[in-house]
Amino acid sequence: MVSDFRAVIQVYTNKTTKRVNVGSVPLGGGADISIQSMLAVFAHDIEGNVKSAKALENAGCDILRVSVPDDRSLKTLQKLKESVNIPIVADIHFDWRLAVKAAECGADKIRINPGNIGDEAGVKAVAKACAARGIPIRIGVNSGSLEKSILARHGRASAEAMLESGLYHISLLEKYDFDDIVLSLKSSNVSVMYDAYVLAAQAVRYPLHLGVTEAGTESTGVIKSAAGIGGLLLRGIGDTIRISLTDDPVKEVEAAKKLLGALGMRKGGIRFISCPTCGRTQIDLISIAKQAEERLAGVNKDITVAIMGCVVNGPGEAAAADIGIAGGKQCGVLFKKGKIISSGIPEDRLLCTLISEIEKM
Repeated sequence: MVSDFRAVIQVYTNKTTKRVNVGSVPLGGGADISIQSMLAVFAHDIEGNVKSAKALENAGCDILRVSVPDDRSLKTLQKLKESVNIPIVADIHFDWRLAVKAAECGADKIRINPGNIGDEAGVKAVAKACAARGIPIRIGVNSGSLEKSILARHGRASAEAMLESGLYHISLLEKYDFDDIVLSLKSSNVSVMYDAYVLAAQAVRYPLHLGVTEAGTESTGVIKSAAGIGGLLLRGIGDTIRISLTDDPVKEVEAAKKLLGALGMRKGGIRFISCPTCGRTQIDLISIAKQAEERLAGVNKDITVAIMGCVVNGPGEAAAADIGIAGGKQCGVLFKKGKIISSGIPEDRLLCTLISEIEKM
């Protein structure tokens, strides 16, 4: 089947999905790729969840998900709706009744896991409640919680098995005339996740929520997510993303913004390029580059900044950068669009010279 997947990849062309609105944020239909995250505070801790939600909103999160494991946690959902201006998604497991109640409490989207939500009657009730309020539903298929019957047919949690689960539950919602649907097919295995979304892109017209589930800590999770999510986005697959990390959710948003920026899919904020250094480098480039990222992190100018080690990799190879510095012998040059505008700058003045010039732009 791997060869079949590769064939699908080769024939895939950028296909516009159905437009679905999550509160004020559009998914699909040519809309910008949105960034999602999930609150990691205990569901009954209203104050803690609100504090985290505000931090995520300030970090640039577009859509925020919260666990709703019981009736008491519905109060947290309601308070979040009052406290932040970004859409709130209610994450439901096991009890379809909670999904209905979450819709009644004003959730902007309901996320259900097909493998554990209950029987068809429950799905019908959720569809009815969401349709009455114009609330979309995300069908969240996870490789670790596929239906036993599907696993028995496929023998493992393969890409085909995940897609079968998703298509079945899409058919249930469509059966009840509900089509404000978002689909996710997440796995901790990057290859399985990737292949599942490639198949889904051919099979459905609904927006796809991309993510590698249980991706790990920041050091491994960012790499796995960039590989899977980034590869799909470059093929025109995907409408909204979440980079799942075992860490502060704000780091998920920051990583997602960097990924979209690197792919040229989100404007605003500085894009950095820097060389890996070599034997020609005669300044402390690593330290300068790290300090530059830290000090310019909050600058929202849509520019590319280059931090280069020498003149070989400076104005020449980084000529496309809007502005940059390149090292010499304990000194360096400042350049714009490949043209040197100042030279002989002492090493300890390179960074402040660069920042001062950026502030004028």
